[in-house]
Amino acid sequence: MTEPWAIEDLLRELAPQVLAVLLRRSGGLDSAEDAVQEALIAAAQHWPADGIPASPRGWLIQTASRRLTDQIRSEQARRRREAAVAVAERPRIPPADLPEADDTLILLLMCCHPVLTPASAIPLTLRAVGGLTTAEIAAAFLVPEATMAQRISRAKQRIKASGAAFQLPAEDERSERLRSVLHVLYLIFSEGSTSTAGPRLHRRELSAEAIRLARMLHKLLPGDGNVTGLLALMLLTEARRTARTGPSGELVALAEQDRARWDHQLISEGVALAVTAWSQPPVGDYQLQAAIAALHDEAARAADTDWPQIHALYGWLARLTGNPIVTLNRAVATAMVHGPAAALAEIEPLDQQLRGHYRLDAVRAHLLEMLGDTDAALAHYAAAARATMSIPERNYLITRAARLRAGSAATS
Repeated sequence: MTEPWAIEDLLRELAPQVLAVLLRRSGGLDSAEDAVQEALIAAAQHWPADGIPASPRGWLIQTASRRLTDQIRSEQARRRREAAVAVAERPRIPPADLPEADDTLILLLMCCHPVLTPASAIPLTLRAVGGLTTAEIAAAFLVPEATMAQRISRAKQRIKASGAAFQLPAEDERSERLRSVLHVLYLIFSEGSTSTAGPRLHRRELSAEAIRLARMLHKLLPGDGNVTGLLALMLLTEARRTARTGPSGELVALAEQDRARWDHQLISEGVALAVTAWSQPPVGDYQLQAAIAALHDEAARAADTDWPQIHALYGWLARLTGNPIVTLNRAVATAMVHGPAAALAEIEPLDQQLRGHYRLDAVRAHLLEMLGDTDAALAHYAAAARATMSIPERNYLITRAARLRAGSAATS
């Protein structure tokens, strides 16, 4: 008997490939996805006892194709899909010059179509490529299942209305579309690594899925520096996950983490990928972020961190992206290299861009604490705690303020 976990892993890997094949035959994401889901259920029922077939992908395609044909025949019975039946019963053969591995890439590119916002592209990617259920995605983003179902449905309809065909986009579109794919995977990982709201710091189901999809994309495009850099960044960040929370789920700052708890196997893999990414120009934001993460992970102690190099990389990244959050992160490095007063001056221009953002108040509080301005630091810690929707981050900020207040009282 085949182990259920082995079957589950195989089905997750094959699902987007099978969906891609059916999309060529039906052209409709909804009908193709329904047929694939039925095939996956059938496999989950039969394979544990019967064993995995010699060609599991072929088995799934054949089973899903039958389900798709049944759907179309049902439509024919109501005299609305006569032409589609003929197409379904004589499916088109995929072009010979399109490798099977590209099916998943095309599916990712479709889910990250320019007509979609990240808020729509993320759940659609998780549903179609990641294989997560609508309920799982809804739970991850703390919204009702019906709300998430509507969001995914609208995303599918927008792609359908765009007239997008299931094929690789033209060469002049491909680079920009790939950037959208990487951005969506980055956002999925970021939400999983540090949740923006709720009682947990991590949402492991999201970060793990983002890493799986990034590995798959890197396998398809091993020579793309941004793809390599993004995977490296994910692995280097994931390596610190278990040390980022304490026994009760409380947030532990990077400087205070027990580095023996870091996953050093992931660090080795991530550093190797980060080095490879630098040899794949042009250098983009993911290569730079991976390099910064590698410098943090390679430091045996917080005191060993190469802050001047990190500061230089953040400067490069800020010039490249113009992202105010990057500037905020650079200010932390500035404090470590040039002192907190220089860092405070650096973040002054961010007041308009990041007004009300809890991280601006949190960083300002930290810098003011370093300067010894206790009252101002306490005020900004309180403002940051009020603004964040993450309970672990809120508790961390409150605790930090309480420690500062107690320390100040003890010395007065």
